[in-house]
Amino acid sequence: MFDTFVMVDWSAANQPNTGRDSIWICWRAPDDERIKNPRTRHCAKALLCNWLATAVAHGERVLIGFDFPFGYPAGFADRLGLKGPPWRAVWDEIARLLEDDDHNRSNRFDVAAMLNQRISNGAFPFWGCPAGKKGPFLAPTFHRAHKKKGLAERRLVDCREYMPGAQPCWKLCYPGSVGSQSLTGIPVVRDLRDDRRLSDTAQIWPFETGLLPPKDPGVVFAEVYPSLWKKTISPIDGKPKDAAQVCFVSRFFAERDRAGELAGFFTGDRNLRDDQRRIIETEEAWTLGVTAPSNG
Repeated sequence: MFDTFVMVDWSAANQPNTGRDSIWICWRAPDDERIKNPRTRHCAKALLCNWLATAVAHGERVLIGFDFPFGYPAGFADRLGLKGPPWRAVWDEIARLLEDDDHNRSNRFDVAAMLNQRISNGAFPFWGCPAGKKGPFLAPTFHRAHKKKGLAERRLVDCREYMPGAQPCWKLCYPGSVGSQSLTGIPVVRDLRDDRRLSDTAQIWPFETGLLPPKDPGVVFAEVYPSLWKKTISPIDGKPKDAAQVCFVSRFFAERDRAGELAGFFTGDRNLRDDQRRIIETEEAWTLGVTAPSNG
């Protein structure tokens, strides 16, 4: 299906950083493997854009995974009053609101507070912030209000048996704060997908492909959860676990592709109902390789 496999471990750090808890990228081509640790999100975006554009110009088919949620629980776009395809409307709105400079300084907590105000006129659904960002529309602690206020804490995929330890996309701070990664990462994936050098062949799975193997792929962007395979990831001497994860996942996908097994990773759980598949394909997204049934 693909020639090149890329895995990106994202970071919402507030300052330039390398090493542990920073951005790691593994680019695995048929005859080349590159591991990079860019200091900022701006550097990572520029690097990926150039690499992807070169690959597309050479006719390569590329699968690129990012380790943060591509979507939010069903109803998020509607509660914000957004029009159009829900996933794209949310991506465009986050990109419109987010400011993220070349020194990794972002306004993600302010964005979350603005979205909370529009949805609930209070500190719901996003939560978790430094003391200086606490206010009427964002709190440092969990609100326990999802059932009462009618917006789920977790997406359908986050409730699968294959997703132990998966954190909710509303969580912005503290260990496992994947919410900040999504707010800073979604605009980058959006810009890469829309880059004029890539846009004719780029697709976002499963939003633009359905829960199916992509047809005639050029560049396919997918959400990935490296902890699916944490028991089989071996450490790399002198490098943090983030580096080991991106290397393992890119190699793993390449091996599964050669074995003819990768196509099945794109189909999700065969027990999903039709209405659930529509939610996944239009709003919530899915995690590549999750095929197990629900905990429920």
